[in-house]
Amino acid sequence: MELSANIFTLIPTHQFGISRETRSEYQSILIRISDGNTTGYGEAFPSNRYEDSAESNFNVLQDADFSEMVTYLDTFQPLPFQRFISEQCREIDSLIAGLSGAYYDYFGKKYDLPIPEMIGTGGLPLPVSSFTIGIDNLDVIRQKVEEAKPYPLLKIKLGTENDEEIMQVIRELTDKPIRVDANEGWDKQVALEKIEWLNTENVEFIEQPIPAGNYDDVRWLQERSPLPIIADEDCRHVEDVPLLMDCYDGINIKLVKCGGITPAIQMIHTARTYHKSIMLGCMVESSAGIAPAAVLGGLVDYLDLDGNLLLSNDPFDGPRAENGEFGPFERNGLGVSPKTDMHWTVLYTE
Repeated sequence: MELSANIFTLIPTHQFGISRETRSEYQSILIRISDGNTTGYGEAFPSNRYEDSAESNFNVLQDADFSEMVTYLDTFQPLPFQRFISEQCREIDSLIAGLSGAYYDYFGKKYDLPIPEMIGTGGLPLPVSSFTIGIDNLDVIRQKVEEAKPYPLLKIKLGTENDEEIMQVIRELTDKPIRVDANEGWDKQVALEKIEWLNTENVEFIEQPIPAGNYDDVRWLQERSPLPIIADEDCRHVEDVPLLMDCYDGINIKLVKCGGITPAIQMIHTARTYHKSIMLGCMVESSAGIAPAAVLGGLVDYLDLDGNLLLSNDPFDGPRAENGEFGPFERNGLGVSPKTDMHWTVLYTE
């Protein structure tokens, strides 16, 4: 058994802007588990909202003790494996998600089965995925909207001083349904004013309008909002879900924030007990990061899994929501394979 990884620079086709920042490249950690015959791939994309850099996380991987990993590669045992890697990765969610993705991919390929067939989501219809228009200057936003013509749903990043101008430009070009993500960019009073206005713009719902942790303010806003409000930055782990159920209409689950497929399934079931809507979201990840979320798509109401579509240099072939829709999951494992040769640093071998 060999565990290896590398840091890869992901380049978006356009710089990607949200209310907090704008970036033109991202450092992500690609992970590989192989027994010489079967190889599984994963991605550990660090969120700088919650974690240190990819370089810092890579050092954690290099310092970890993976000598017991081989004991988890005889039979598929995702829960014990999750506990093992959580301890070795110092509870860093993106690292756990990346190793978990490689683990699922490895066993799907080992058993000659697509992961949806292994976990019981095979054949379930998937919602249409949105395509994200990041914050940018208005001319570039026009270009992005034109490039997004094949996609029936748009997700628009707001939370700026010129939100109205952005929406005006977009509505000049399309009347498609829109989902708005403010990424904590408003306070509660501004959020209410914005939401009342957005309610006239064919908007489906609002993600994380105000800074995380302000549950009383979200509760105040939800009581007055004409549109559903979805938790994003407020929602990381399964234990967060009950805290959000009396102030949000739904949650956005990102695997790099919760630790991968196994805890994401737990979060989905928990939110369902409260009859809340569920979305699966992503970062600007490669196909190796999108695939673990996509295989859960039949369990949720909304998808926002377009990170690999926003890249100019996706290093993997894998599931893609072309024109907003994922095709059948017919390839074994997560359905991902590298496009080019990459340099791998061996973290452990036996």
